[in-house]
Amino acid sequence: MPVFRLTNDIIFPRPELAEENGLLAVGGDLSAGRILTAYRLGIFPWYSDGDPILWWFTSPRLIIYPEQFRISKRLARYIKKPLYRITMDEAFAKVIKACASVTRGEGEGTWLTSEMIEAYINLHELGYAHSVECWHEDKLIGGLYGVGLDRVFFGESMFTTMSNGSKIALATLARYLTMRGYQMIDCQMKTDHLLRYGACEISGRSFRKHLEDFIQQLTPDGKWKYDQTYPPGNM
Repeated sequence: MPVFRLTNDIIFPRPELAEENGLLAVGGDLSAGRILTAYRLGIFPWYSDGDPILWWFTSPRLIIYPEQFRISKRLARYIKKPLYRITMDEAFAKVIKACASVTRGEGEGTWLTSEMIEAYINLHELGYAHSVECWHEDKLIGGLYGVGLDRVFFGESMFTTMSNGSKIALATLARYLTMRGYQMIDCQMKTDHLLRYGACEISGRSFRKHLEDFIQQLTPDGKWKYDQTYPPGNM
């Protein structure tokens, strides 16, 4: 399959035309309109500093149904201890910059370029991108961020500097999304870590069908309000 070169028009090729590795298109920009259009189609940007913007549609796709999220007995015991405070949308910029400090592998650096960081901070200010923060003694020690469209949350990245920080953030997110009627968390790439929490792989076609069913409108849901110290009570 050819890799498509995007123009100034916010138009993407059909996702099923992506190469076997998921690469679909190159070029364009990271404007809010283009990114939201991409996500609605199941397409996401992923590239390194010095490279052109690359757009991907991977199949199979790793997802989590929030209601089916599960945690280990060990983590369940751990989160009964009131060690951490969890907030949402209180420190988005700090979370994404902390995620950018996490390298992909030896010598590979980060995939979160300064241009990407700026684009997602803009989406946060518009009410589309959200963060979950995990605090210990007023220090940010873990968290994650992603984009919410209607009833789908597109998870992007997470980080932790203390044991279980990102795991508790993810568990809190799944519970919060269930309460808000979200139907799916897009995890993009398969990892053993996420499989342990109930993630599963579905075909690209099934993923696209979910997007059609679960995204009916693109109205931002604004800033999420959440502030709680573990162990959690009613949300």
